[in-house]
Amino acid sequence: MEEIVAKKRMLSGIKPSGDLTLGSYLGAVKNWAERADQYECFYFMADLHAITVRQNPADLRRRTLEQLAQYIACGLDPEKNTLFIQSHVHQHAELGWVLDCYSMFGELSRMTQFKDKSAKNADNINAGLFTYPSLMAGDILLYQPDLVPVGEDQKQHVELTHVIARRFNGIYGDVFKIPEPFVPKVGARIMSLTNPLAKMSKSEDEDTGRVLLMDAPEIIMKQFKRAITDSDTENCVRYDKENKPGVANLMTIYSAVTGKSYDQIENEFVGCGYGKFKPVVGEAVVEHLRPIREEAARLMKDKAYLESVYRDGAQKASYVAEKTLRKVYKKVGFVAK
Repeated sequence: MEEIVAKKRMLSGIKPSGDLTLGSYLGAVKNWAERADQYECFYFMADLHAITVRQNPADLRRRTLEQLAQYIACGLDPEKNTLFIQSHVHQHAELGWVLDCYSMFGELSRMTQFKDKSAKNADNINAGLFTYPSLMAGDILLYQPDLVPVGEDQKQHVELTHVIARRFNGIYGDVFKIPEPFVPKVGARIMSLTNPLAKMSKSEDEDTGRVLLMDAPEIIMKQFKRAITDSDTENCVRYDKENKPGVANLMTIYSAVTGKSYDQIENEFVGCGYGKFKPVVGEAVVEHLRPIREEAARLMKDKAYLESVYRDGAQKASYVAEKTLRKVYKKVGFVAK
């Protein structure tokens, strides 16, 4: 009799604080879609995290639904992946508070993103901005996942999750599974087209350095044609992240959408300058994103379907999350309902 091996569990989420970018897709969502058959996957729209920065309520609602539509259009089949809205699963906020009480002030104050966001939002350095790594730890630990797909910039938060989980387990026994961060090798960190030393951001006010999943082809081409390459005299397509970060970023993008290796790309553009390389990358991105953009636009017109997806997803997620929360509540001494 053949033994049935349980799938490992994977979980991740993205804030609907801005429109999904090419970087969000290549660094995260594309990789999620490729793992649905191998893992039990939970993916969510992190709307609780979004409000650490002031949001326009109508925009937040719209972006949350658009993000769900784009998740599905990118290949996240709701039949194979549990897709849900974070605020619809009350256990996230509840475990987040408990873990606040097991997170040390010094640990939270050392978080790089807190420092960065405090500098950008000096008039709104709120408690949520400070403690959201504890909520993120709750997001992760609720589902007892084996792997957490993250960008390089989020590894610090996963490491803090490990610290919090080990602290809690050290006091109360084996409550939380310690998950491993999963960082894809290609496309893990897509940089801004105008500042290849900074990550492509979906919440950036200045939009010249980013490409959105829903951008029209002519806008995508315009962005790539004015992409920063490098101020060297070599003018050749060669992967050198340290000395040629602009070209390296374009090669990373081209590799991710075509499947070609860096060596293949270098051979393809031997003798060609940046002026020829940039529009070819742009065209490859346009064609890669075209079916995603068209399918997401179609899904946004079917609100009843999207509602059925996020309601079913929240029900499935709550069932799993409640098991963990009940165990935590018992361990800390709360009276059972």
